[in-house]
Amino acid sequence: MLSPTLDLLCVGGLSLLVMVPLLLAGRTDLLLVSAGVQAWIGTAINMPHFMASYRLVYGSRAMIVKHQWASMYVPAILLAYMAFALWQAQESQAFVYIMITVASVYLAWHYTGQVWGMMAAYAALEGTSFNPVERRLVRTSLRILLAWHVAWFLYTQLRDPSGVTWIYQVVSAGTVVAFAVGGYGLFRFAQRTGHRPPTLSLVAWLSLFVWYAVMARDPKALFWVQIAHSIQYLAFPIRMELNGSVASRRTTRTPFQIARHMAIYAAALLVVSILVSQIVPNALMGVVAGAFGEEPGRAAPILILMFINIHHYFTDGVLWKISNPEVRAQLFAHATPA
Repeated sequence: MLSPTLDLLCVGGLSLLVMVPLLLAGRTDLLLVSAGVQAWIGTAINMPHFMASYRLVYGSRAMIVKHQWASMYVPAILLAYMAFALWQAQESQAFVYIMITVASVYLAWHYTGQVWGMMAAYAALEGTSFNPVERRLVRTSLRILLAWHVAWFLYTQLRDPSGVTWIYQVVSAGTVVAFAVGGYGLFRFAQRTGHRPPTLSLVAWLSLFVWYAVMARDPKALFWVQIAHSIQYLAFPIRMELNGSVASRRTTRTPFQIARHMAIYAAALLVVSILVSQIVPNALMGVVAGAFGEEPGRAAPILILMFINIHHYFTDGVLWKISNPEVRAQLFAHATPA
């Protein structure tokens, strides 16, 4: 997508290099950094991956019109709900918690769906694909992990998790089944094609098991999983931007022109991310607190973040369809599959 080494690191190699030794060392505290450092790492990496998806969906009038649910309807619904939740926050935080819960459950679908997208994309880039049986086996393994993620959320976030403890334990044991089922799908791929599955597809799949092991060890380490997921994602919009930059000009662009374009792209993502992460929430918190009271003011930044998360998850589900010939053409314009 970018280069063999960068692709390997982004798709999960870097997270494996960091997380596997920490797990083997037996550490129970895996967060390692303060809240302030988390905020700035999130601003520099996690928020740009959200903004990169906005660049894709709002980058042209054609995309806005083509994907109206992603560009207009879903944001409008979320904004209306946010306004309602802020109003209700004067009396109760219940509707704020509902939005947090929706975002957290949707996150499980998003993480597992992105891993499958990575596996399919890197297979396509090597000129191969998973057949229906292999696809079903691998995706079944990912859906078991999806169930684990939802159970983990309930187990770690409910005030009294005793009612879901057995579910969490059963699904945790089920992750072994997930590994076996997915591994069998990959084995069938190797038998059919005569060679092992693409390395990047394997790394993407294995990484999710490690990410969830880290979350099971220390729930606060979800922060690092978010960062690893963001890095995994960013290779794709960066490649789309590179391909679009080259295709938009009739004359061949020099390496300097391409580098300048991508530097501007990266700087724009970072500036917007700082505004959205650091400046707008603080300003809005004061405005809302002045208008509706202290509790709605505290809820405002949380609701903004949940809005961005849910909208991003929906947008990704709409935009990234490797089976779509148009998406394949745009994403793989830089290379002819082997």
